[in-house]
Amino acid sequence: MKHILKILGLLVTISAIWIGLLQASIVSSSYAWLLPVYLIILLGCYGLFMVGVGLMFFPTCPQESHLLQKDIAEAKDFLKRKGIDVNSD
Repeated sequence: MKHILKILGLLVTISAIWIGLLQASIVSSSYAWLLPVYLIILLGCYGLFMVGVGLMFFPTCPQESHLLQKDIAEAKDFLKRKGIDVNSD
């Protein structure tokens, strides 16, 4: 719920700035009407950038890997006891 409130607060702030720019004529009216489009494009670029950074610095979890391998071995043993062949060489 807090995340939604943060997003709504940000949208209200951006809308207030945009309306202020339109009312005060600080920025040309033709440019001010394009600001929401620029904002959406900028948000998309930021999202792609964050995905790229996340992929570049993908965290490795050796402990989780060890636990996963242990779970896989336990599952294979369980299936072997049930008579199911699980060799995947």
